[in-house]
Amino acid sequence: MKATVFLLLFIMANLGFAQNEMLKVVSGKIDRIENFKSEYVTARNVDIWLPEGYTDDKKYAVLYMHDGQMLFDAETTWNKQAWNVDDIASNLMNAGKVRDFIVVGVWNGGATRHPDYFPQKPYKSLSDAQLEQLYKQFKADDLKIAKNFKPNSDNYLKFLVEELKPYIDSKYSVYTDQEHTFVAGSSMGGLISMYAICEYPDVFGGAACLSTHWPGAHSIKDNPIPQAFYDYMDENLPNPESHKIYFDYGDQTLDALYPELQQQVDKVMQKNGYDSNNWITKFFPGENHSEIAWEKRFHIPLEFLLGN
Repeated sequence: MKATVFLLLFIMANLGFAQNEMLKVVSGKIDRIENFKSEYVTARNVDIWLPEGYTDDKKYAVLYMHDGQMLFDAETTWNKQAWNVDDIASNLMNAGKVRDFIVVGVWNGGATRHPDYFPQKPYKSLSDAQLEQLYKQFKADDLKIAKNFKPNSDNYLKFLVEELKPYIDSKYSVYTDQEHTFVAGSSMGGLISMYAICEYPDVFGGAACLSTHWPGAHSIKDNPIPQAFYDYMDENLPNPESHKIYFDYGDQTLDALYPELQQQVDKVMQKNGYDSNNWITKFFPGENHSEIAWEKRFHIPLEFLLGN
């Protein structure tokens, strides 16, 4: 039963079902770029949320978020759930708990989500024997991403940094420096957020990684991927003096795979000089792998990364 639930959650997330309709937000407004063209990844929608009272008379920080079709309006998502980012962000800004910021919600590519979000360099570090083991797990998951699987995350990050960010920087009244630029996501989106701050430490000053999918597949047993991620992070974590990183996890549905793995990640963080000033890991007992769960706690990384 558990395996069936895990598989359903993962398949639906990778398909990225959402209606292509304009969003309703409680506060602020959405600017949509339909089918943003890229030399690196498939074209996709981008939803830019601007807070109430947005003005060119001041500068805003920028939060880039993955799985953009799941962020704002539950009526348009495949599972009728959403993070309700506009509500959370508006409440925090109105209370003076965070600096003013905009949100750039980057839609996932549906069928390309898994390769777009799977950190490429850790994958390439695997031996042939480890790859064979990984392929077997992918096949067991029935995700149709077995031996033809090729991560495209280096190109996805190039799309964010070389194509989308320059567009946002030129069109909106935002700070363009690392100190005011952040990245966030959940599950595979948590993985690519970790990868983004490691690969582009001069671009991103903070990352929020919720329910990070450390297994890369659906099983921990004989899985070489988590260790590859630990090793990569050990070599590539950015300077803790100028970066902040947030992790969290629950223990239900797909999140049930994460507690043991996140504890190993925490050891890597400590080894590399991270402490409570620049890193948080939070455990939420009883919480599952869903937008409803992430909505409940999203205020925590926002205050940590963007707090006044």
